[in-house]
Amino acid sequence: MSPAATLTVEDWIGSLQRESTALLQAADESGLALPVPTCPGWTVRELIQHLGGVHRWARAHVAEQRAEAMSKDEAAVLMASHPDDQELLPWFAAGAEVLIRALTTSPAELRCWTFLPARSPLEFWARRQAHETEIHRADVDLARGGPEVDFDKALAADGIEELLFGFAPRVRHLELPREIRLGFSANDLPQSWGVRLAAAGVQAERGVDAADCWVRGRACDLYLLLWNRLPASAVRVSGARDALELWQRSVQVTWS
Repeated sequence: MSPAATLTVEDWIGSLQRESTALLQAADESGLALPVPTCPGWTVRELIQHLGGVHRWARAHVAEQRAEAMSKDEAAVLMASHPDDQELLPWFAAGAEVLIRALTTSPAELRCWTFLPARSPLEFWARRQAHETEIHRADVDLARGGPEVDFDKALAADGIEELLFGFAPRVRHLELPREIRLGFSANDLPQSWGVRLAAAGVQAERGVDAADCWVRGRACDLYLLLWNRLPASAVRVSGARDALELWQRSVQVTWS
């Protein structure tokens, strides 16, 4: 059972709002043609098209209280609904606004489809869309080569937990020479996480005393590293470095 999140719907909606605004500004400054190395094959244009579609996809499940996932055909049409370059950023802003409105006005007892463990569908969608937007804002900032990417450390820690306890356990099989234990320790928070990689998949826990490989750094940097947005050189790695390399090869997350 995944541990309960420590943040609130209001925390996640606040992050979603801030990060959407920051992403718009970054995209406006960078231009749509800038390549995004952390999303191979994409420019800022494709990233904005993708995230604007994801926001609308999420909003449909929340606002329409869909009991089942949107069909692949319907989702494909929605994801291709973006306008030309001249209208793309206003279109993105409008999609973020209607998603935020849907999350803000939905009741706590909202019932709709979700795809990761959560205390409620409303918490799931607010959390997932906050972290989706945070990571893609980081993608654009990293592509621009500007100042160090930063997140509030509590939000970063929550993003780590969503990945470790939500997405990672969906990996059900690994080709491994041996069982491997990873330890992740935030140096700006009293938090650490243990991850066991085994043939049967990935298991995570809060708190860890022993590991084959230790990864230490700011919560923000661990968050970006675990999402394969930063190289291992951005943190301090000790022990069996191939364990971290195995994580980076094996745990890949797609939007759907």
